[in-house]
Amino acid sequence: MAGPGSSMLYSFLLFAVILSLQEMYRGKLASSELFTILGGFISSLIFVVLLTFIGNFQEACGIRTGWGAVLLAEAIALVAASTVHRVCVTTCFLFSVGLLYEINKLSGMMLSKNEVKMKRH
Repeated sequence: MAGPGSSMLYSFLLFAVILSLQEMYRGKLASSELFTILGGFISSLIFVVLLTFIGNFQEACGIRTGWGAVLLAEAIALVAASTVHRVCVTTCFLFSVGLLYEINKLSGMMLSKNEVKMKRH
């Protein structure tokens, strides 16, 4: 598992790459209904990597991560989606909610595994 510093760097680089590719191909992403939905999904990936970056940055600074990080990452992802197409904003929000649910579920599973390991030792 990567530490907070390297994970923060990788997520920022992924954010920059995904955002630049989305802006390069925004004409193609807005050209049909299916590509518009794909543009929303790509923007939700921006949300995930930005949330990872903000969470690791706050962990490195010793700040507790909360809903503020989620709202900031979602706002930036929705602005990025709005540069492609209006429908991308809606699909980005829906995909982001689904991804956030899965991240929360995965985080709960990892936390419960760590608690079991701590109780054993």
